[in-house]
Amino acid sequence: MKSICVFCGSSSGNDEIYKKTARELAMLLVDKHITLIYGGGNIGLMGELARTVRDLGGKVIGIIPEFLMIKEVGLVEGCELHVVQNMHERKALMAQLADAFIAIPGGIGTFEELFEVLTWKQLHLHEKPIGLLNTNGYYDHLLNFLEHTKTNGFFKDRGLMKVSTQTRELIELLTHEHSEISTNYDLT
Repeated sequence: MKSICVFCGSSSGNDEIYKKTARELAMLLVDKHITLIYGGGNIGLMGELARTVRDLGGKVIGIIPEFLMIKEVGLVEGCELHVVQNMHERKALMAQLADAFIAIPGGIGTFEELFEVLTWKQLHLHEKPIGLLNTNGYYDHLLNFLEHTKTNGFFKDRGLMKVSTQTRELIELLTHEHSEISTNYDLT
């Protein structure tokens, strides 16, 4: 696995554990020589993650729409930055460049990105591994809701993504799944 797209908040949340998680994930990506693909922002957990990867000598590819360049201050220095026209182009390019996806804590933008790649996987538009890092129980309610949708016949397979509270374990789960599948799918 050469690259992972990480979906995360453009804010840092109100608990230091979320920044710590971003830094821990960054260190693991660099240690395993995995390129970070992310939303291109320099604020919140996005900025924390990208700066840490960059500062540790890892490779960072940011993808940001023009209208967010000012709002999220695109991370340019020392990183590869793609400025695209809109959010749709952003997500398509992120998905194209990534071998896998991870969501760490974030808001509705993070949820939307996670659910889009989950939907694509459910529709067999890709077979790339998807992981959810459930730091400090952040995603407990979401996981319960997914069980609820499954029980009520609206969600067929929670196994579409790996879930862990531990960064290293999640990377290992995704790496194992990636080694078992072909990732040559068109996500556009």
